[in-house]
Amino acid sequence: MFRLLRPFLFSLSSLLIFSPLVFAQVNPDSDLFRTLAQKDSLVFEEGFNKCNLDVYDGLLATDLEFYHDSAGISDYEGFFKAVKQNICNGSDQKPIRKLVPGTIEVFPLKNNGELYGAIQRGDHAFYIKEPGKELYQTSVSKFTHLWLLQDGTWVLKRVLSFNHRNP
Repeated sequence: MFRLLRPFLFSLSSLLIFSPLVFAQVNPDSDLFRTLAQKDSLVFEEGFNKCNLDVYDGLLATDLEFYHDSAGISDYEGFFKAVKQNICNGSDQKPIRKLVPGTIEVFPLKNNGELYGAIQRGDHAFYIKEPGKELYQTSVSKFTHLWLLQDGTWVLKRVLSFNHRNP
């Protein structure tokens, strides 16, 4: 009898063990996914690309940690200063960040069933915009963001920006 049940028990145990891994990512149609996609757009489209640096107030944690594989570690002040000096300095060579379509993944973080944060990861590409020239790509990389839900507001707490390489 046990020999007959063995394949069924093996399948059932495999399903129970691996199903959390398969279903951990939220659906792109979910509120959480859409909310973090919108937050990503604020960080990069508004802040990085359009240099509306006021958008970072309340969006970035005051104890932000930003880990970059070639620029090192930054805190909130260092990150803000780097964006201001290197990205939004009025240069004729303006860096632009674009999300690589279809690469975003969002994984909720819960404590006793209550949502307290999320991990967002994906790929992005970087370009240079120069007057009178077509936008040209300079690099691609991966990112991982830790978002925390604090008093009903999503705040970017940790950033990993890595695997920067030529396109």
